[in-house]
Amino acid sequence: MKKSACDKLSKCLRRAATAILVSGIAAATTVHANPFNDLVLVAPTDLPDIAQLPGDAMLLHDVNDGRTILYVEQKLGAQLAIFDVTDPSHVKSQGLVQLGTGGPFDFVSSLGSQREIVRFRQVQRGAVFDFPRATSPSLTLFRAPDWRGPIAPLGDAGFIVNGEASVGRELNGPQTLGDYKVFDTARLDLDRVLDVKQVRATISKQDTGTTFLLTGRGLYLIRQPAAESEKNRRDEEWFSQHNGN
Repeated sequence: MKKSACDKLSKCLRRAATAILVSGIAAATTVHANPFNDLVLVAPTDLPDIAQLPGDAMLLHDVNDGRTILYVEQKLGAQLAIFDVTDPSHVKSQGLVQLGTGGPFDFVSSLGSQREIVRFRQVQRGAVFDFPRATSPSLTLFRAPDWRGPIAPLGDAGFIVNGEASVGRELNGPQTLGDYKVFDTARLDLDRVLDVKQVRATISKQDTGTTFLLTGRGLYLIRQPAAESEKNRRDEEWFSQHNGN
């Protein structure tokens, strides 16, 4: 009698344990299937100390050696925090760079693979952000009056800014015109700006890097000799390969 009761109790306990195990597996499967449980939120306190400072803007850069670097503008443009974020589970501080620009800015457009165009928010100034060495970037400032319009890079050598549009009176009716400013960042004097007024149309040729601007005074060209030389080199290489030389 006692043995029978014990057997029944043992069976009940085994069934209860099995039920708990099965329900636990089912619950675990359900939790795992929820996509939100695959997200991991990392707080600033779990990152290097400099990540706990407020930031104003940031830039992500892939380095040729396989690393990914994150630049974070802090203290209203006064300093730049640098992080190695190649492995998101092990974010590493790469130091601080003091900029002393005196105002917050935004990264607005790439200029080749190791430069970025910067636009300040409160003053009519811009800068070229250079980072040939990922952990020691620099800013080169220049005056940039009336350059709030869209920006188009001109290879590594400069960029063009579309100013405010106006409506001109043409023979065939009104036409939208624009004033363009061309910045040559290859020069040491970045304050030198080329103006092209009353532009009616623009078009670019990618292989030579040429930009054509059509105005009431005629046709302007913005050439990129480095891009032209590279195209010529590629053409000669192709010709040599396909002619057995």
